[in-house]
Amino acid sequence: MDNLLKDSERKMKATIDHLHQEFGKVRTGRASVALVEDIKVEFYGNPTPLNQTATLSTPDSRTISIAPWDPTMLPVIEKAISASDLGLNPSNDGKVIRLNIPPLTTERRQQMTKIVRKYAEEAKIAIRNIRRDFNDKIKAMEKDSSISKDEEKRGHDQIQKMTDKYVEEVDKIAESKEKDVMED
Repeated sequence: MDNLLKDSERKMKATIDHLHQEFGKVRTGRASVALVEDIKVEFYGNPTPLNQTATLSTPDSRTISIAPWDPTMLPVIEKAISASDLGLNPSNDGKVIRLNIPPLTTERRQQMTKIVRKYAEEAKIAIRNIRRDFNDKIKAMEKDSSISKDEEKRGHDQIQKMTDKYVEEVDKIAESKEKDVMED
């Protein structure tokens, strides 16, 4: 039973970690390399994440700087950024690509807030699915008499408390990210 609980908690923590990664890709008014690091570029015939082909940095709060390790990659990287759904226009000076992050319009901020809510809801669903799987395992254990009825009830109560805790954490993280998106 303890192993099942630990396994469930580990999975729920992984869901929270994934949510943080997804939120890192949601654009706020500030520059963040997380916006571009996973964009795939054609690197010697293989689709490769941008962060494995170039040095990414944020020289200031409104600019992302991309310095490819191979200067011949500049046009390929530019094309990949333009093709992405970020809506950013790359400027190339022959050595470095710069992305200026424009301030978000109110309409765009509201769209980003909807995306944040969608990611948060997906995380809550994942957490509830973990709870359901755990509850099914407990029921099976009780059915084949490896645990008692009391232990089954205790297990259900513990997983519900854990679920409530992680759903609450998702709500807090989402609220914080929404605030971040809505402020300039």
